[in-house]
Amino acid sequence: MPAYNQSRAKWGIAHIYSSENNTIIHITDFTGAETISKFTGGMVTNRDKDKGKPFPAMKAASKAAHEALNKGLTGIHLKIRAPGGHKKRMPGQGAQPAIRALIRGGLRIGRIEDVTPIPHDTTRKPGGRRGRRV
Repeated sequence: MPAYNQSRAKWGIAHIYSSENNTIIHITDFTGAETISKFTGGMVTNRDKDKGKPFPAMKAASKAAHEALNKGLTGIHLKIRAPGGHKKRMPGQGAQPAIRALIRGGLRIGRIEDVTPIPHDTTRKPGGRRGRRV
């Protein structure tokens, strides 16, 4: 196997949004302006309850990695995001399998960054002053 040539490496950014209900893998160029590939857990399963699970996330990430490699990408930086705000601040079940699938797909991993939006004071919860009336 020839030595890895750093000068010809083409890097991109993989934005992984993982919640309870779905996992979205969006690979862009380095500026983030041009989409290279985008797959979700809902695109690889036909059952709504499975969209946020690890296996569809893994399948979606391997499809995204394959498409990115075909378009000439060699490495990616990861930006992982959870719902944030007044919702959960931890990524869902599909985040780690998605990262592992990107690595197994042949992409090199640069830096991994958590970009979950966390308010410094608070965000107002939905439901109004008296709360949700059932």
